[in-house]
Amino acid sequence: MIASTSLLFTTVLAASADEWTKRSIYQIVTDRFALGNGASPSCDTGEKKYCGGNWQGIISKLDYIQGMGFDAIWISPIVENIEGATEGGEAYHGYWAQNINSLNSHFGSADDLKSLSNALHERNMYLMVDVVVNHLVANPTSDSWPQTFDYSLLQPFGGSNCFHPECFITDYNNQTNVEQCWLGYSGLPLLDLDTENTTTVNTMYNWVKDLVSDYSIDGLRVDTVKHVRKDFWPQFAANAGVYTVGEVFIGDVPYAAPYTNGLDSILDYPTYFAVYNAFTNGASGNMAVIADMVTQAQNQYNHGTFYVGSFVENQDNPRIQSVVSDQSIVKNVITWPFINDGIPILYYGQEQGYQGGNDPANREALWFSGFNTESKPLLNHIKALNAARKQAITYNPSFLYSKVNFIPQSSASSTLAVSKPPLLALLTNGGSSSTESWSIPSSAGLFSANETLVDVLTCDTIVTGSDGSLSVTARDGLPKVFMPAKTLSPTGSLCAGEAEGPTGFNGA
Repeated sequence: MIASTSLLFTTVLAASADEWTKRSIYQIVTDRFALGNGASPSCDTGEKKYCGGNWQGIISKLDYIQGMGFDAIWISPIVENIEGATEGGEAYHGYWAQNINSLNSHFGSADDLKSLSNALHERNMYLMVDVVVNHLVANPTSDSWPQTFDYSLLQPFGGSNCFHPECFITDYNNQTNVEQCWLGYSGLPLLDLDTENTTTVNTMYNWVKDLVSDYSIDGLRVDTVKHVRKDFWPQFAANAGVYTVGEVFIGDVPYAAPYTNGLDSILDYPTYFAVYNAFTNGASGNMAVIADMVTQAQNQYNHGTFYVGSFVENQDNPRIQSVVSDQSIVKNVITWPFINDGIPILYYGQEQGYQGGNDPANREALWFSGFNTESKPLLNHIKALNAARKQAITYNPSFLYSKVNFIPQSSASSTLAVSKPPLLALLTNGGSSSTESWSIPSSAGLFSANETLVDVLTCDTIVTGSDGSLSVTARDGLPKVFMPAKTLSPTGSLCAGEAEGPTGFNGA
């Protein structure tokens, strides 16, 4: 149990997977987001040091997050980490736990975390916390092999018998090696918990139950899931009692799919890699691979792709703008999670056009942006996407549980037509200098004859043919997200001037 003398009580919105599907998530690296005192200290990502972001800082910027349309946040792991410098820098990111029964004081106190939870719940927003089961971290106390450690620091475990014997992963084709050997290297070993040990297992099950209860957590993102045996996860999720989404860092659907049986779902890395490759490889990028990968996931994941976390950036992968500068392509990429199946996740800084490459460059301080919401095309783009998805959920009761469908196009490598009624998204990797065309035949059955559609990203309109077909040409490479005008409200915030729904219409 997390040690706390706090008398502050938290409100509870603990949420199921079905409840999470209605949400969109803004992912935060706590140390790099905001300071409660409003300060903007220097922060060099290359130094890999704490920069001062904290839970009070997040509270102070909830208007900023909610103003973009997000109704959930995912924050860094909250427990006490190894202190001081290591060969890999300081543990500002939160993934190098040393005592899971204490909080990371760099981020704040127990009352601060409870205040964050309460502040979110008062806004009807959800709190997702990142957790690490696979390993803890301690500096070696000798250079001999096997290395020695002060296991008393690793709480509440405290003994070598709670960890697998030291061996570093050498063969990712050997699942036992992946699960029972260690991540890291001799200078920074991640001591692998023995999750075959009944005492260790029960400790983790009880810990996660208390963690969720103590801080009224609504969901968990679970780190390094593939490094723990699969049959550990069902009871872990049951004890958590909230939505659980796991990181299975691999581009292979058949490998990733079994983990959706133990947890509610996974971060959809297979589709992420397909999207990244399609949009960042210029003319050689193949959009058809995205459709193939999504179809595989729909067919093989437990619950299909309805509960997955859909993303295009995070703290472990390079930002899109580190490899692509064309803003038309960037907008296409950002559009993807919002029109795909699953729960959209946006990594902090995407809205401000951050361009960091691989870790640690992709963990920039957001306070350098000034949290500017004026003249920010990507922020406005995201705001429109969130509004469109929410309107689609309201209008179509089956939207969240309808599979995305791909309508074949003649330019399959450079265009994608994605249908999830009432949304129709037309994407391209051609860039701002390209001219692309899409054709939606009447046989797709999406629209009526002479029906007015609205591109919710621009509020431009187009009318379908006399047979309900649609032909679109774009000369700027920008994405298009169409909704029938009848699905929009004249009094709403989304292209109200083009709406054909009745006055007071809310989409129901």
